[in-house]
Amino acid sequence: MNYRDLEIYKLAFKLAVEIHNITLKLPKFELFEEGSQIRRSSKSVGANIVEGFGKRSHKKDFLRSLTISHAVCDETIYHLDILFATKSLIDKEKYNYLNSEYIKRSKMIYNFSQSVLKQHISDK
Repeated sequence: MNYRDLEIYKLAFKLAVEIHNITLKLPKFELFEEGSQIRRSSKSVGANIVEGFGKRSHKKDFLRSLTISHAVCDETIYHLDILFATKSLIDKEKYNYLNSEYIKRSKMIYNFSQSVLKQHISDK
């Protein structure tokens, strides 16, 4: 098994690509400000899952990476909210979809990290 087999990774990757494509359509003034921020945070969700999976034999490092992934997932929700509130992202349906998906991912990452933590405790 590798990280690409993880459903949580697949979904994070898919959403990061969607965010990337959406930000390319933002107003020019947002392209390098909020657009850059949300692109980096959305890509960091999956990147930290990958990093953690690579460190899975060291549960503490794995959990640290999942914690960061969870935090940047929530950060992505914040940037999405800012883009919608400032009307830089005007497609309400797309906003609602992405917001809902990132909230689900946040919960998935949290539950995954709790599962890893429980496994770590039972290994002792």
